[in-house]
Amino acid sequence: MRLTREDIALIEKYNRPGPRYTSYPPANHFAPVEDADALWASTRTSTDPLSLYVHLPFCETLCWFCGCHTLTTTDRGRAGDYLDWLAREIEITARELRPGRMVEQLHFGGGTPNFLTPEQLDRLGDLLKTHFTFAPDAECSVELDPRRLSPEHVEAFARMGVSRASFGVQDCDPAVQEAIHRVQPPEQNTAAMRLLRENGFGSVNIDLIYGLPRQSPESFARTLDEVLALVPDRFAIFNYAHVPWMKPAQKILERHGLPSPETKLALLQLCIETLTAAGYVYIGMDHFARPDDELVRAQNEKTLQRNFQGYSTRAGLEICGLGISAISQSADAYRQNEKDLTVYKSALEAARPPVARGYVLTDEDQLRRDVIMRLMCDLELDFDTFGARWGIDFRTHFAPALEQLQEPADDGLITFTNSGLQVTERGRLFLRNLALCFDAYLEPATTGRYSRTV
Repeated sequence: MRLTREDIALIEKYNRPGPRYTSYPPANHFAPVEDADALWASTRTSTDPLSLYVHLPFCETLCWFCGCHTLTTTDRGRAGDYLDWLAREIEITARELRPGRMVEQLHFGGGTPNFLTPEQLDRLGDLLKTHFTFAPDAECSVELDPRRLSPEHVEAFARMGVSRASFGVQDCDPAVQEAIHRVQPPEQNTAAMRLLRENGFGSVNIDLIYGLPRQSPESFARTLDEVLALVPDRFAIFNYAHVPWMKPAQKILERHGLPSPETKLALLQLCIETLTAAGYVYIGMDHFARPDDELVRAQNEKTLQRNFQGYSTRAGLEICGLGISAISQSADAYRQNEKDLTVYKSALEAARPPVARGYVLTDEDQLRRDVIMRLMCDLELDFDTFGARWGIDFRTHFAPALEQLQEPADDGLITFTNSGLQVTERGRLFLRNLALCFDAYLEPATTGRYSRTV
């Protein structure tokens, strides 16, 4: 996919703040918990399979671009204490679930999951296996930091059945690394990839970020060449979200200057052209994968999903989040854990789930979540199929949205068909903009405090 001048003009036109739609409604609509039972109702009665997310928040140092919920320390003892509390949450959560529910996915995020020692990781694995039943083909994955990765870490994750990993590179240029407070020599990336492959990891994702200080098309071209030499299975290439009102450390980046909108467009164009020329499939938004990767197969089979980790396989699983700030997603509710470690501990001391905020979806919310999810994952909508599934006349129910989509259609982002609509190759860049039209809580022109859509 090569960006034309027309594409670049459209990016300038549509590049406005908007949600990433890792949930619908977005997490800023979650509210302090008043009725915790309502948030757990469907989880307690369901027999459907589960996807577990475990948040391990510790990092040795803070990367100044980071938007994640982290705790910065070099004291491994704090991770041991955290495991004590996590063990209590696992026990309490397991009691809330009907026996026999199968875990089909497990993801460790952070923070830096490999901040934990191998012995701590073994303990965590034992805790999970004691309280949950895992499917034989469960997909288990982890986010890793190559700067602190040892063979013993990789072996510990492999013992838990983890066979998928992602690791952050962000940028290979030393000047950029210095500006973002993340110095990571290329030999660390090479060693990480070698360790993962030697330990049977069949899918490895590399994360990059464009829009960081000191980046240029020339420097980022060198970064892309370096990471392509590692032959990863997937790429996640994120548009840097500058939100210093939420993450004050990001203010530090401003002293180096952030790239102009024109430079960011050039970086985006470079990423798409370079990776697709190298044979990667552009899934949409910020994800690329090799043609034989499960992510591509899931998109073709319409089993792709979006959640708080981005694109993922195996649509329809209930997500059960564990650890501070973790988000759970059931058929009709979201639950987010306490972000403050002290408050998190207090809840567990009282033998109750450490839920701070949540949201119970209305029937209309569930309908719109389904539409937005399928649009962003399948790159098409069949109006009649949705109508039959939800008992509505799609064209009548979503008449305002379809009217708003006329302009993107005129701009070549979607094509209306007799049965619905299809996202064009060009439209993959603008999935967030297309989803905005189905958002009942946000007008497309609303600015708000979201990151920009492209």
